[in-house]
Amino acid sequence: MENFTQVLNYIAYLLPAIVVGIVAYYFFKGHTANEEGRRRFLLQKEAQKNMLPLRLQAYERFTLFLERIAPNKLMVRIAPFSEDVEEYEKLLTRNIEQEFEHNIAQQIYVTNDCWNMINAAKNATIQIIRKAAMNEKVDSAGKLRETIIQHFMDETSPSQKAMLYLKQEVSEMM
Repeated sequence: MENFTQVLNYIAYLLPAIVVGIVAYYFFKGHTANEEGRRRFLLQKEAQKNMLPLRLQAYERFTLFLERIAPNKLMVRIAPFSEDVEEYEKLLTRNIEQEFEHNIAQQIYVTNDCWNMINAAKNATIQIIRKAAMNEKVDSAGKLRETIIQHFMDETSPSQKAMLYLKQEVSEMM
C-alpha cells in the first residue's frame, strides 16, 4: 500500500509538469509559426517593393510597343520601299514581330490576362494588315497604307483596346 501511495505521489507531482510541458510545447509551436509567418510577410513585402519598379517598367515597355504597332502610327513610321503590296505587307508584319520579340521577356512581370491581351493586339493588327493586302482594290503600297488608315478612322484599333486594359491593370496596382 505504501508503494501505491508513493507511485500516486509521483504521478501527482509528474502530472502538472506534463501539463505545463504540453502547454509550453503548443505555445512555442504557435509562437514559432507566427514568427515564421511574420518573416515571410516581411520578405514578401520587401520583394514586392523591389519588384514594383520592374513591373512598372514592363508596363511602360508594353505601352511603347502598343503605340509603335498602332496601325496609324505604324503606317507613318514605316514607309514602303517600293509600290509592291506584298513587300510592304511583309515589311510591316516583320516590324511588328521584331518589336514583339524585343519585348517578349517582359511578359514575366505582367499578368496572364494582360499578356494575352497584348499578344491578341499584335495578332489582330497583323491579321488586319494581311486582310487589307489581300483586298483586290489595293494595288500599291500607298493604297495599302490608305486602306489601313481609313479602316481605323472609324474603328478602335486592337492596340488601343489593349492599352485601355493595360492602364486599368496599372491603376489597380497602385
